[in-house]
Amino acid sequence: MSKTIKIFDTTLRDGEQSPGCSMSLQEKLQMALQLEKLGVDVIEAGFAISSNEDFESISQIAKTLTKTGVASLARASKQDIDRAWQAVQHSPKPRIHIFIATSDIHLEYKLKMSRQQALQRAVQMVAYGKSLCPEIEFSAEDATRSDRDYLVQVFTAVIDAGATIINVPDTVGYTTPDEFFRLISYLRENVPNIDKATISVHCHNDLGLAVANSLAAVRAGAEQVECTINGIGERAGNAALEEVVMSLAVRHDHFGKKTNITTQEISHSSNMICSITGSLVQANKAIVGQNAFAHEAGIHQHGVLANKETYEIMTPQSVGVHQNAFVLGKHSGKHAFEQKLGELGYSFDSQQLGELFVNFKNLADKKKEITDLDLEALAQNKVSSTQKPRYLLEDFTFKSGKNITPTVSISLLDEKNGCLSCTSQGDGLVNAAFKAMEELIAQKYTLERYIVKAVGSGEDAQGQVSITLQNLENKKSASGYGLATDVVESSIKAFLNAVNKIELLCG
Repeated sequence: MSKTIKIFDTTLRDGEQSPGCSMSLQEKLQMALQLEKLGVDVIEAGFAISSNEDFESISQIAKTLTKTGVASLARASKQDIDRAWQAVQHSPKPRIHIFIATSDIHLEYKLKMSRQQALQRAVQMVAYGKSLCPEIEFSAEDATRSDRDYLVQVFTAVIDAGATIINVPDTVGYTTPDEFFRLISYLRENVPNIDKATISVHCHNDLGLAVANSLAAVRAGAEQVECTINGIGERAGNAALEEVVMSLAVRHDHFGKKTNITTQEISHSSNMICSITGSLVQANKAIVGQNAFAHEAGIHQHGVLANKETYEIMTPQSVGVHQNAFVLGKHSGKHAFEQKLGELGYSFDSQQLGELFVNFKNLADKKKEITDLDLEALAQNKVSSTQKPRYLLEDFTFKSGKNITPTVSISLLDEKNGCLSCTSQGDGLVNAAFKAMEELIAQKYTLERYIVKAVGSGEDAQGQVSITLQNLENKKSASGYGLATDVVESSIKAFLNAVNKIELLCG
C-alpha cells in the first residue's frame, strides 16, 4: 500500500518573500482557495507577527478554508507564538510553525546564543505553543549545516515537549541528494522518539537541487515536503510543488509514494500565481512551462503521432493543460461564458462576472477566435484587480513613426485628486507611457523587470506584460500584470497594477 506524502505549501509565506511577489489580502485569499482545490494538506499562510496585513490575511484564510490546514510561522518567542495562534485559531486544522536556528554559524553570529541556550528556548517555546495549539511544527533552521548529534538532541527534546512535526530545512540550499538522504536516515535511526512525530523537509534551490533533495528525503523516510507553486521563494526559490508531486506520480514505481494533490489543478494554480505576482515561469520549466508538452523536432513529432508515450511521460491533461479549443465568440451568451470559466476552474460573484463578460465581449470584437488561453488570461487579470485601486485608466492615445518622436497621452482617474491627464515623449511608446504616468502620479519608479509574451496564437494574440517596479522614495516594490491586444495598453495596465499594489503596501 502506497504511503501518502503530505504537501505543505508555503507559497503565501516563503514564496511571497521573493522580491516583488508581495500579495494583497484578497490575492492571498484567492490563492489559498485554489491551493485547497489543488489538495495541499497544509497552507503556511504567512508570518503573523511580521505585519498587521499578514495577520489579517492569515486570519481570513483560517476562517475561510474548510478542508486544508492553516499554519503561521513563529520565531521561538511567546509574542510570536501568541500572534500566530490568534491568527490560525479559527481554522478547523490550525498549526503553529516554530523555528530557531541550530547551526553554529547562525547561533554565533545571528542569535548570539550557545547550543544549550537554543535548546532550552526551543523546548520552552514548543511547550508553550502546545498549550495553545494541538499541532506544533518545529523547524531547526539551517539544519543541513548543523551538527548531526546536536540535531538529534534538539529534535528529541522538542518532540518530548509536544512537537508533532519536526522539519529539517536546507535553508541556504547547501546540501546534495545523497548527503540529505544520509541525514534524514540518521535522524530516523537516532532520534529515539521519532515515531511520535512526522519528518518534514524544506529545501531551497540555491544550487538547483531543491526538488532532488526533497525526493531523496522522501526515499529516506520523510513524510512531508514543504514547497511552493512554480518554486517561487527567496533567492533561487524553493522546491517546486508541481515537480515534487509529478515526480512521485510518474515514478510511483521508484518511490512507492502518493500525494493528495489533484494534479489536474496544477496548471491553473501555476497560472494564478503568475498573474498575482507577475513572476512568469520560463518556457522550458518542467511541468508548467509553455514548452513542457511542445514537440518541434521532426523525429519527436513523428514519434508522438505514432504513440505519445515515445516522448511524453505524462499527458498535458494530467496537469490540467487544456486543449486550445475555439468555442466562444462575440455572439456567445453570458451563461455559456460562465460555464466555460467554471470548466477552467474560475468562480466569480455576479458583479465580477458581469465586468468580466464586458471585457470578454470587447476582446471578441477585436479577435476572430477566443481560445481557452484567452479566457484564462482574462480571468487571471480579473483576479489581479479585485482590490479597489487608487488609479484607474480612463483613456490613452499614442503616435509613432519613422520620423515621429514616440508620444503618448494618458488620462487617469485618481480617487484622491480626480481626473488627471498628461502627454509625454520617450525613446519608444512604452517608455513614453511610463514617463507620462510618473508625471501624473508625481512619483519616480525604477523599472526592475519588464516581460512581454503572447497569449494565444496568430496576429491577433493578446499581449501579456509583467513588470516589477520600485518606488524610489519609499523603496517599496511590487509586480504588475497587464493584458490587452495592444502591447502599449498592456504595459500601461501592468504599470498601474504595480503602482496600485505599492499604494496598498504603503497603507
